[in-house]
Amino acid sequence: MGAGPSRPPSRPVRGAGSGVLLGGLTAVGSVAAIGRAWAACDVGVNAAANSMTLLFLVPLIWIATSVPWVILHSTSGRRHPRTPLVAGLVCSLWFAWFLVTWLGMPDSYPDPFCPGNVPPWWPSYLPA
Repeated sequence: MGAGPSRPPSRPVRGAGSGVLLGGLTAVGSVAAIGRAWAACDVGVNAAANSMTLLFLVPLIWIATSVPWVILHSTSGRRHPRTPLVAGLVCSLWFAWFLVTWLGMPDSYPDPFCPGNVPPWWPSYLPA
């Protein structure tokens, strides 16, 4: 009698899958670039100490990059499906650049291998 079409169950956390996947990719890419910058500029004690520091940072960066994806997808994903994707990519790229330039190129660590504390492989069109 009053049985209408059932609607699909709503997901309480929208965008969690894309947040976890793309946040993880951002975390791994950022940590790899930071490690490469440290190796090129001879930052730190040795490779084992640097690796342990970077392994400790991976889950923190992963969480910090996954949360904006979930928030963007939950707030604007239903009405504008492409907006969270574009905004999430911009946010992730900016955060990765920020981490690599902030953690990977410390100003307080003068080194003759990296003039201006910028690794030789860093692209000149990206500010450091």
